[in-house]
Amino acid sequence: MLLSRHIGCGLTAFVAFWVSVAFLPGMAAGDTLSPATIEAVVRKAMAANHLKAVIVQVRSNGSDVYTRAIGESMTGVPATADMHFRNGALAFTYMATLLLEFVDQKKVTLDTRLSRYFPELPYANRVTLRNLAQMTSGYADYFYQPELIPNVYRNPFRQWTPEELIEIGVSKPMQFAPGTNWGYSHTNYVILGRVLEKIAGMPLADALQQYVLAPMGLKQTAAFTTPEVPLPALHAFTSERRGALGIKPGVPFYEEATYWNPSWTTIEGAVETTDITDLSLSLEAASSGKLLSAASSAAQIKPSLLGFGHTQRGCSACRVNSAAFNYGLGVIITGPWITQTLGFSGASGAVGYLPSQKLTIAVEATNAQSAYDTKGNAGLGAVTVFRDLANALAPKTMPSPPR
Repeated sequence: MLLSRHIGCGLTAFVAFWVSVAFLPGMAAGDTLSPATIEAVVRKAMAANHLKAVIVQVRSNGSDVYTRAIGESMTGVPATADMHFRNGALAFTYMATLLLEFVDQKKVTLDTRLSRYFPELPYANRVTLRNLAQMTSGYADYFYQPELIPNVYRNPFRQWTPEELIEIGVSKPMQFAPGTNWGYSHTNYVILGRVLEKIAGMPLADALQQYVLAPMGLKQTAAFTTPEVPLPALHAFTSERRGALGIKPGVPFYEEATYWNPSWTTIEGAVETTDITDLSLSLEAASSGKLLSAASSAAQIKPSLLGFGHTQRGCSACRVNSAAFNYGLGVIITGPWITQTLGFSGASGAVGYLPSQKLTIAVEATNAQSAYDTKGNAGLGAVTVFRDLANALAPKTMPSPPR
């Protein structure tokens, strides 16, 4: 089901698998990549992945090299580079950054036990804040449970509360003992969001704005308690409810999903929208440690889990962290790239920063009807566009997706 490819698509995307001219770091003048060449890469990937619209930004050494939207937001309505969209798992990057700021302020440590804040939760005396932020707590992912998926598809406009999401996750058997394996779980960050509110002494949205979003220089990123997407909005369409609604193969089915309620994706206060420039600035800030001490920045972006984890029966998200995919604190490390992926029904995104070349690539994409198979499934097109651009702009730096 495509629900497994939304805010948690940071895992799925990397496991599956203008406008100006500028010289890119590490490239000679004769190697300049022209806007026409960049567009050719994007258009080829769009066609191969049946994408309706793509917004792309490339930045070099903190300056725009290329920003453009290609395709349609709605029929007859061109996509534009200033359109807003949901930022999905980038919220995890912000929450992990906030946690590390509090570590720097000596309000907490990464090894502080969850029991200090929520002693009533299962295994709270064994789960640390690091476990939550690094996906090693063992809590089951509410995302895949029968209480969530069928209900989201029956009523995509339902408002879910953080308490409902936590209860679904912690009421299930632990996937593994805390700290003994790695498994992507949205439950971790909903709990962590509640912890951050207690440390900050204010609602999560306010804390993120004060300590993370504003200091990062983000002007188009905000949290909402409703399905609102600020104008101009990039519209998204999907076929993923085909099976849930019993629509037979061969019967056309493609519906608007732009304003479906995203409250089930993560904790209230971190359900956010953004634009392509803020997408770029976010990864640049996280990758450079702009808001953190050297030690905390290293904890966030260094591959400390390399080689850790294993597959196990009954835990589809459990895996070994490899050079091609390993999890930092709210970021995905793939080779030398610091990345994050995002999305919501009918849309996907990918953003990455290459420290050695000070190169940033950000992509947001929406699916055309032809992107969906007969069961209503589609891939994450933005990830392919991102990878193709990375291979063109910085050859031999992007590892092949892990199998």
